[in-house]
Amino acid sequence: MTETPAPRPLRADARRNVDALLEAARTVFGTSGVDAPAKEIADLAGVGVGTLYRHFPLRSDLVKAVFQRGVDACADAAPALSAAHEPGAALAEWLLRYTEFLATKRGLASALHSGDPAFESLPGYFMGRLGPTLGTLLETARSSGEIQADVTPEDLLYAVATLSQHGVAYSGRMVALLVDGLRYRAVSGRS
Repeated sequence: MTETPAPRPLRADARRNVDALLEAARTVFGTSGVDAPAKEIADLAGVGVGTLYRHFPLRSDLVKAVFQRGVDACADAAPALSAAHEPGAALAEWLLRYTEFLATKRGLASALHSGDPAFESLPGYFMGRLGPTLGTLLETARSSGEIQADVTPEDLLYAVATLSQHGVAYSGRMVALLVDGLRYRAVSGRS
């Protein structure tokens, strides 16, 4: 059995290019969709089209990377929010962050649900990163008595996704109502 060598880490300038490309692609996908011209993404990133294709040979490679980066940023925000806020407030802040992520994902939605085999692993990646993150926030808020006990991470991830169909401002208000409902049920003792 031969081992595949680990990929070499990117040089600092290459890492900056990848970061710029991912940020530019996120922006362009959000406004123009995933079929936007590669040149538009490269121009916004301040690199040549060849640099884009060197790092992301297929459009699906770029779409997956943008999606995973958004999921990771959302998941990675939880510890800082927990450190800065009471449990219920940390949960509410994280759900708003998740709402913002969903708004930027709208440009990716058609690609992600296209049936393209390149995207088959993304739902598992999404739940594998965000489910445990939200589970920790929920358990902490539950233990503090700030929310009801019978909601699951999956319940909230899907509920917020459903509420996030009409832009960030509207979605934020709807998610705030959802969080208020969780808190009300905890205070009122209803289930």
